[in-house]
Amino acid sequence: MNVCKRVLFQGHVQGVGFRYATHGLAQRFAVAGYVRNLADGRVELVAEGAPTEVDKFVNAVSRQMSEHIESRQEHDEPAQGLTTFEIRG
Repeated sequence: MNVCKRVLFQGHVQGVGFRYATHGLAQRFAVAGYVRNLADGRVELVAEGAPTEVDKFVNAVSRQMSEHIESRQEHDEPAQGLTTFEIRG
């Protein structure tokens, strides 16, 4: 059964390649979803897949981009049936 997590990253996370790094990492995991910049300066990541894959993916993003992240907030959401991972505008 798939799960869906919405993660909000705060810090110096825009203009540093965060979305592209996240998209690249998503190719290594069995996850679908999207990443996008928010108007308030945060980055939103939505990841859907098997619970262990989603957790591993979110943790990999946090590790790779740790120098830019001040905090992250995670929220569980109902699975949406996403099938690809994309960068949204």
